[in-house]
Amino acid sequence: MARVAIIERTGGPEVIQWQSRELPPPGPGEARVRHEAVGLNFIDTYHRSGLYRIPLPGGLGLEAAGTVEAVGAGVTDVAPGDRVATFGPALGAYASERNAAASSLFKLPDAIGTELAAAALLKGCTAEFLIERCARVQPGMTVLLHAAAGGVGQIALQWLNHIGAIVIATVGSPEKAAKARALGAAHVIEYAREDIAARTREITDGAGVPVVLDGVGGSTWTASLAATARRGLIVSFGNAGGPVEGVDLATLNQHGSLFVTRPKSTDYYVTPAERAAGAGRLFDLIARGVLRIEIGQRFALEDAAAAHRAIAAGETVGSTLLIP
Repeated sequence: MARVAIIERTGGPEVIQWQSRELPPPGPGEARVRHEAVGLNFIDTYHRSGLYRIPLPGGLGLEAAGTVEAVGAGVTDVAPGDRVATFGPALGAYASERNAAASSLFKLPDAIGTELAAAALLKGCTAEFLIERCARVQPGMTVLLHAAAGGVGQIALQWLNHIGAIVIATVGSPEKAAKARALGAAHVIEYAREDIAARTREITDGAGVPVVLDGVGGSTWTASLAATARRGLIVSFGNAGGPVEGVDLATLNQHGSLFVTRPKSTDYYVTPAERAAGAGRLFDLIARGVLRIEIGQRFALEDAAAAHRAIAAGETVGSTLLIP
């Protein structure tokens, strides 16, 4: 029997319920995967709270890694015994096992363990497309990276460092500041005691930065606008500090003819070629030691509600796993 998380209504972590289910054989195009690790991501809290609407009742979770136990008709890319991982787009990763679309699975190279994959795949592929294909960061560029000690932030910081960017990292505590410096941030701003925009302008001799990577959202939006250089780009990709609302296009004009994009991974990982190239780039950098993936916390799978409380309170560092 599989243990599966279900929400029947949106709300706080308390809405997460657990059910036992007998899974049917995998259907055409499906593979049954026994999960060994499930990745916790901030987007999971958006689905649970209703910030991002999902059909109800529904499952939770996008990211998991494990072993294929059976495949349905027409499946040729994976086979029983293969180690695989996924980051969606279908929900339902909060489960001990499930039937998933085989096309959503990435086969893991020998150098990537299942826990590492569940900790890195979604966050790492997010960093890949944000930096290399969305913002197209070049060597020597100065980038303002918000929440640099978080799961995506740590990977993005190392990635930016690797390609030769100069990173100004924002963090929420002295401990996280030390973490960001250790990962290669050229400058660190503790937003609880420093003005982000003023400090960024000071660091850049008044010019501002050509690129802002903002996974925080509402609480950093004003600072991001004020810190961006003329004709610069703000990549707003998360809502940890609330959604950005009521954006007035005239504001972009007033702050220097700025560009803003609100991307999502499923628009950058569409074709099999895009998916293979993006994940391959991530796995290569991990295998070469360029990216160090920190698993900061592990929770039992059915303690997902506690994990949601921890990530919402800013109490997590690096990646968080749920272990079946």
